[in-house]
Amino acid sequence: MIVFDLKCPQGHKFEGWFDDSSAYEDQKDRGLISCPVCNDADISKMPTAFSIKSSHPDKTISLQQNESARIENKIAAFIENNFDNVGPKFATEALKIHYGVTEPRNIRGTSTQEEEKTLKEEGVEFIKIPVVSDDG
Repeated sequence: MIVFDLKCPQGHKFEGWFDDSSAYEDQKDRGLISCPVCNDADISKMPTAFSIKSSHPDKTISLQQNESARIENKIAAFIENNFDNVGPKFATEALKIHYGVTEPRNIRGTSTQEEEKTLKEEGVEFIKIPVVSDDG
């Protein structure tokens, strides 16, 4: 798994997680990557941070990794504590909320690409956040 820092022409910055560099290129060429803020598919990679090697040859300190891990943990805790987990029923629940069948609330869960396409066509706004499992 590789993480790239990405940016759209409007200056919105976000991360993209890919199997490898060629997976990124393939998805970009097919227009499958878009800005989560404005939905622009004209995405470019940004330079990423570097690692600093310590005086101990067996220890490499990555400032970006430490900060990213801290931020990811905060985001994960916030989502865990403030969003109802609807699991694989995300698209169904999002549509119910969108059309007023159920009360509005924060939800999280999983969806297929086809379900995401339907949500976009129906005008349902959502954001995809990659989740790294603790089971390694």
